[in-house]
Amino acid sequence: MDYIIELLNITKEFPGIKANDNVTLKLKPQTIHAVLGENGAGKSTLMSVLFGMYQPEQGMIKVRGKEVKIANPNVANAHGIGMVHQHFKLVEDFTVVENIILGMEPKSKYGTIDIKTAAEKVADISEKYGLRVDPYAKIKDISVGMQQRVEILKMLYRDAEILIFDEPTAVLTPQEIIELLNIMRGLTKKGKSILLITHKLAEIKQVADECTVLQKGRYIGTVDVAVTDEMKMAEMMVGRNVNFSVDKTEAKPTNVVLKVENLTLQGETEKPIIHDVSFEVKAGEIFCVAGIEGNGQTELVELIAGLKKLTSGKISLLGKDIHSLSIRQRTEAGIGHIPEDRHKHGLVLDYSVEENMALQTYYQEPLSKNGILNRDEIRKLSDTLIERFDVRSGKGSETIARSMSGGNQQKAIIAREINRSPALLIAVQPTRGLDVGAIEYIHKELIAERDAGKAVLLVSLELDEVLDVADRIAVMYEGEIMDTVFSKETNENELGLMMAGSKKAGDK
Repeated sequence: MDYIIELLNITKEFPGIKANDNVTLKLKPQTIHAVLGENGAGKSTLMSVLFGMYQPEQGMIKVRGKEVKIANPNVANAHGIGMVHQHFKLVEDFTVVENIILGMEPKSKYGTIDIKTAAEKVADISEKYGLRVDPYAKIKDISVGMQQRVEILKMLYRDAEILIFDEPTAVLTPQEIIELLNIMRGLTKKGKSILLITHKLAEIKQVADECTVLQKGRYIGTVDVAVTDEMKMAEMMVGRNVNFSVDKTEAKPTNVVLKVENLTLQGETEKPIIHDVSFEVKAGEIFCVAGIEGNGQTELVELIAGLKKLTSGKISLLGKDIHSLSIRQRTEAGIGHIPEDRHKHGLVLDYSVEENMALQTYYQEPLSKNGILNRDEIRKLSDTLIERFDVRSGKGSETIARSMSGGNQQKAIIAREINRSPALLIAVQPTRGLDVGAIEYIHKELIAERDAGKAVLLVSLELDEVLDVADRIAVMYEGEIMDTVFSKETNENELGLMMAGSKKAGDK
């Protein structure tokens, strides 16, 4: 059998951790080969070895049957290997075409950069692969899904034949995910071969031909996706049975914890970003705000958490008006926040795990006294949370947050916020980028908070998560709440219609 890529017996070590331990993976031409594993299983490391970002301690790489040494990404590009990273590498103020040609700018006969010719080539490639991207749009003005297409175009512009996608759907809406999976199928039909890092089993079933499973850096096996069910792949990945349904009893809501009345946020245009939004979240319930990204959910959470100032309306926590309180005062009043963007609002990436675990409480006893930090207590807190929430990293509490996998960064934030057991826990996309084992755990924790009499405000794009975890669901569309329903009285189809702007069937 001819393989286009062979990673043979790859071992890659970092201080305190064997990220890849004698791993072998073989990619057949014009197929999609998924790489599946828990957060921190070594998937991204293995792909970074193939892309020349890391050098392995042992093992061999073959491209089209020949052994190669890939010293850096430029060598990978020369061998026809391209990579779409989980966190895009784009310049926000540049246009699409400027980002695509960066590093290999075509020159006109006058020695200037020939943007027009490059834009024409980008438009041709975009058309050929069904990507529909405007070459002259600025990156900061286009959606996350479109930015991802720009990353794909960057690879195709450089004639890449082997395309690596690292968790490509972690930041996409359900509609964008469907479009991306179609694009990937189209790429293989036109001769490309794809390595797909993911832990979304449904997506593997939809597009992948084969799937290699890693667990704690070790190779577990490679399966034919067509004849292997999701349960079997989940078991290979976490080493135990995984419960796909969420176990929870009926909610027993009591007093109102959060009350939002006629909330309005005016943007730069005439149409408000949020218009006249009202709802209550009670102790002992999980209230979910669902909707397609960009319909005001982000801004709604920012208003409640204190990151934005409201135009009009009222926000009350436990009966007290909080709209004039600072973020810290709101935190102390009983708000916990698992933010949408873990890098921007959840972590200080160059701090250690223990410093991040203490971010909300470092100024209180026992973590400090008279303004002096108690490092032993901070370490104790961090070690306890790492153990309880299974946060995996090379050096435990001393690990720099930036060096951890995205899923483990997320688990660290969730550990910090849930440990404080706030009266209101705001959880925005809490399982984005997490594997099935971690998702199962986080859902249990959210339900445990509810059952302990706390109020949980969940914001999620994942319809199955919304239906599984929430007790009541409010659907937002273009800054307004379309309707509020009980999860047990609705379904995916009805929610999907409301997310697209239709009222409930009974509201004609």
